[in-house]
Amino acid sequence: MNKAAVYHRADRSMAYAASKDQMQIRLKTAKNDVLKVRLIHGDPYDWSEGKWNYTEESMFYRGSDELHDYWEMNLTPPFHRLRYGFLLSDKKKTVFYGEKSFHPAPPEDIGEYFCLPYMNEADIFKSPEWVHNTVWYQIFPERFANGDASLNPPGTIAWASEDPKRDSFFGGDLQGVIDHLDYLQDLGITGIYFTPVFEASTNHKYDTIDYFEIDQHFGDKDKLKELIQECKKRNIRVMLDAVFNHSGFFFFPFQDVLEKGESSRYKDWFHIWDFPVQTKPEPNYDTFAFTYMMPKLNTEHPEVKNYLLEAARYWAREFEIDGWRLDVANEVDQAFWREFRQEVKNINPDLYILGEVWHDSIPWLQGDQFDAVMNYPFTNNALQLIAKRDISIKTFIENMTKVKFMYPSPVNKAAFNLVGSHDTPRILTECDHELERVKQVFTLLLTYYGTPCIYYGDEVGLTGGGDPGCRKCMEWDEEKQNQELLSFTKKLIQLRKDEPLLANEGDLSFYDLSEQTLILKRENHDSAVIILINLSDKKDTVKIPYSLNNRKTIDLMTEEAHKWKKGKIKLRPQEIKLIKVY
Repeated sequence: MNKAAVYHRADRSMAYAASKDQMQIRLKTAKNDVLKVRLIHGDPYDWSEGKWNYTEESMFYRGSDELHDYWEMNLTPPFHRLRYGFLLSDKKKTVFYGEKSFHPAPPEDIGEYFCLPYMNEADIFKSPEWVHNTVWYQIFPERFANGDASLNPPGTIAWASEDPKRDSFFGGDLQGVIDHLDYLQDLGITGIYFTPVFEASTNHKYDTIDYFEIDQHFGDKDKLKELIQECKKRNIRVMLDAVFNHSGFFFFPFQDVLEKGESSRYKDWFHIWDFPVQTKPEPNYDTFAFTYMMPKLNTEHPEVKNYLLEAARYWAREFEIDGWRLDVANEVDQAFWREFRQEVKNINPDLYILGEVWHDSIPWLQGDQFDAVMNYPFTNNALQLIAKRDISIKTFIENMTKVKFMYPSPVNKAAFNLVGSHDTPRILTECDHELERVKQVFTLLLTYYGTPCIYYGDEVGLTGGGDPGCRKCMEWDEEKQNQELLSFTKKLIQLRKDEPLLANEGDLSFYDLSEQTLILKRENHDSAVIILINLSDKKDTVKIPYSLNNRKTIDLMTEEAHKWKKGKIKLRPQEIKLIKVY
């Protein structure tokens, strides 16, 4: 047995309350090494005749990545305290694994066991329930629709008359969004994520000038209130984008520093190395990346903190927004985010807090900062498998199993899943303009746990490389839209709404049965949905090791009864099947 690979910590990623009614324990072992794991657990104060009373139960194997197997067990109270350990068995022997070391048998000293001192309800990770059933649509306001030409900035170009440049303006605004809310409602969208709408000098608005004003080229506060009210009528949530890591170059405190130098009262609002301040050839202050136009804010400074927190409170309080997306969230001090969470949740406990973090994010997902992060590991693996064909199905399953067990299951339910954004090439371009691949990517996106997001225009086949190519104007001419892709996307969104197992209900697992067909299973105690995506240009036949137990099957894509025939399923080249067992 490879003891060096056995790993568990009694922390919020491997031992945690999934709800007030359920505790989850996880264990990691070397791949194909341990055959069986039993969990020994009990209340540390439950003794009889000098012996500790404990229960022994088998843990469930939940999947493997490239190097490890993952085991999981759900425990149901009445317990509130726990001591626990693991009995690991391979072909030759069984050993006990506890907090301090390995033993040949379960020790009598409960100090050798892992400890959960008390299951406090306040420590349970909680995200807004509504998020779990939301389908998001990301809007880059400058490129969605021009609804009020009187707001056009100088030099505005006719809508979609040319490919965008980094400094292009096409006149998109809030009225344009209002004009097309019925389109979004018909598509099935229940949440809009706006990139920044606050006063800024660029088309992307990530260089905030005033955190308390709507950009004049988008509209005004009354127009934003109108937009939010119109969204509420259609049961569409609204999430705004906050840029608290850095400001824009023309932010009044930074301009004051440029003018007055070391005598400016705002000099400590930023991370300035020395004076006088210089912007070129290289800035002598911290910035976003190396962009002198975006000076990094000192969020540990009391005045900066108060200014930004009041901005967060203001829009949550006065405009009743449903969420904050936090730009470059990993570079802001975590003490700030802890206070941020308290402040906005005091106004609206159901407000969704989404951080932009591209890497392992468990430090921000302990229940005291964010509700979720943008799930770029999902994005990267989905694109590598389906769009790029760079990895095998086996590797994809291993990669996604590792991602799944990076976070507790309640965290996974709120994960913000995306396959395209204002920072990445368009999905049709990523898929080398092959429509069937885009359909497959969307199928994975809209049948996976978490909360999925579609980037504006991807559903009608917009193309484009990275910034600025991915920021084309939305295509509103139906004859130029890909109606086949639009209809397919609508159907998937509706299926996700109709079938809770395609959203966040039940368990998700993979079948590694074919080199050309990706197979997922979503299952609860009553029913299951098996998702099959043939990635190949060839036919495929797979045999699913799943017992119907006299239940019926239906193909959700065709809405026709499916003939199971001992679990053998035939797929045409590139075919997608969603088989419901009920």
